[in-house]
Amino acid sequence: MQTREVPVRSANGWPILGLMFLAALALGYALYLLLTTHFSQGKSNVTFSGWSLLILWILATIVWAVCWNGFYTLQPNQAAVLVLFGKYTGSDRVSGFRYANPLLTKIKVSLRARNLNMETIKVNDQRGNPIEIAAVVVWRVDDSAQATFDVDNFEHYVSVQSEAALRHMASGYPYDAPEDAGVLSLRGSMDEVSAALLNELQQRVARAGVNVEEARLSHLAYAPEIAGAMLQRQQAEAIVAARTRIVDGAVGIVEMALSKLEQHEMLRLDEEKKAAMVNNLLVVLCGDKTAQPVVHTGTLYT
Repeated sequence: MQTREVPVRSANGWPILGLMFLAALALGYALYLLLTTHFSQGKSNVTFSGWSLLILWILATIVWAVCWNGFYTLQPNQAAVLVLFGKYTGSDRVSGFRYANPLLTKIKVSLRARNLNMETIKVNDQRGNPIEIAAVVVWRVDDSAQATFDVDNFEHYVSVQSEAALRHMASGYPYDAPEDAGVLSLRGSMDEVSAALLNELQQRVARAGVNVEEARLSHLAYAPEIAGAMLQRQQAEAIVAARTRIVDGAVGIVEMALSKLEQHEMLRLDEEKKAAMVNNLLVVLCGDKTAQPVVHTGTLYT
């Protein structure tokens, strides 16, 4: 059963503080009258009414002392959860010097934004590769009653659930993926991954009355035991992707060159000379180094 915050408004403590001082003066004056009237001739001559008045004065003094327990202060973005003999009666969010029932237990809960800088943990990504990952979470208490009564320790609860959400989220994405593959990855889709982490974390900590405002990855790397092999793999994939783009661009340039030559009828080429031109252009465009000024201009058969 979930507890919901019930807003209550306590009294301003300054007027009641003035009344407490007036009550102290009244008790002092009453004690003076009591001593001068009933106890001036010694205890042996005190009547029953005198002892009764003294007992009443003691009880009034005890009540006056207990009433001091009703004062408390609240800072901005702070709430006081009020509990009467184990029963939740409401939460006060009015800042300042306040006064409430002195028999109430007042549990103060901070409503300010908090940072959770998670430690680096080791998990397996979607492909089973061990990676190191960490995140920074910005959260605040939204419901003081839930944070106090529905979980044992809401700060520890948020910390544990954040680690669990990060582990689960990281296992659902690969560490890296080719740009043209259309697959979300931890390294290449940081905004989408952070949004997924935020949504999952909010679902996990909602029971504690906590609102997650931001969750972003702060560290992401391959585990040391496979970092070298994964670096070589990334380099190989980058080389293949670059070569693929170079070849696609070179083929387009060759097609454009042949098309323009045919359109302007600057040079009529047979199939053999076209093949030779294509060969020369691909050598120039796809080579690793700058082409030398010597270019083969003969046919493929000479």
